[in-house]
Amino acid sequence: MQIPVIKKLVEQYSLAQLQSAEEAMMEEQKPAIEVEGKDEGECLTHVLASIYIKEKMEQGTAFNQALRDFSQRVRKSIS
Repeated sequence: MQIPVIKKLVEQYSLAQLQSAEEAMMEEQKPAIEVEGKDEGECLTHVLASIYIKEKMEQGTAFNQALRDFSQRVRKSIS
């Protein structure tokens, strides 16, 4: 998970565009937007993180806090 890539996605694309990219990736298709990552799994993680952060920001949460919240969710799921 690369924070600069997630930040770029959040800044450059709308929630609808990110959700469309997620849908395309889940169907093993190339998304309409450019998503950086070393493999498909990392690209999907970047898109999912961006969607989560965008949704939190629409509720009034700052980017940094939304990113922390997502990171905590990931850590909890791993442990």
